[in-house]
Amino acid sequence: MSSLILAPGLVYYPDYLDRAAQERLLQSLRAITRAAPLFAPCMPRTGKPFSVRMTNCGRLGWVSDIDGYRYQPTHPETGEPWPAMPEQARQAWEHLSGYPHPADACLINFYAPEARMGLHQDKDEEEFGAPVVSLSLGDTALFRYGGIERKDPTRSIRLKSGDAIVFGGPARLIHHGIDRLIPGHSDLLPQGGRLNLTLRKVEKPLYSIGREIGPTSDAVS
Repeated sequence: MSSLILAPGLVYYPDYLDRAAQERLLQSLRAITRAAPLFAPCMPRTGKPFSVRMTNCGRLGWVSDIDGYRYQPTHPETGEPWPAMPEQARQAWEHLSGYPHPADACLINFYAPEARMGLHQDKDEEEFGAPVVSLSLGDTALFRYGGIERKDPTRSIRLKSGDAIVFGGPARLIHHGIDRLIPGHSDLLPQGGRLNLTLRKVEKPLYSIGREIGPTSDAVS
């Protein structure tokens, strides 16, 4: 499994999922969205909707509405518990995170062709010792990443269908976002667009295991 260190703690795994694995994961996500339909999160206070739609799977799910950002155990519209994470997502966490406890949440963002995600930090979790593991399906995205401070210089990389990226250690709280989609690079989603999964450990574990925490990689250039 080849990898590339983009910055300390930020590790990129091109082609982590082959085409067959992408198709299996997509089928799992279709079942999840039938049970937990995509919804439109909105900004706290203003209520301005995001350009992405989303849902979650796992024990907890991330929600953003006029009351703020938070994790909760139920879908905000149906009131039902989130579906279980697919086995492929759990395996990706085990393979890539280097963290000895399972992820609590898997966010599923759907980017329509015109959707964007501004620079932001993933900082609503209690446990920053665990990385964030991200999987991409569908259209290629122009992914931009910077530093801990919003004003830090940024760089960009194209994330294509099947790619994975891990934010850990000194990169756990870097600013990052999606500037735009680049259509035509994948036919995985018949109507176009992109699905992004981000796996996260939300709550601090009740016990620790004698093992180094953080993404592990023998990076190649």
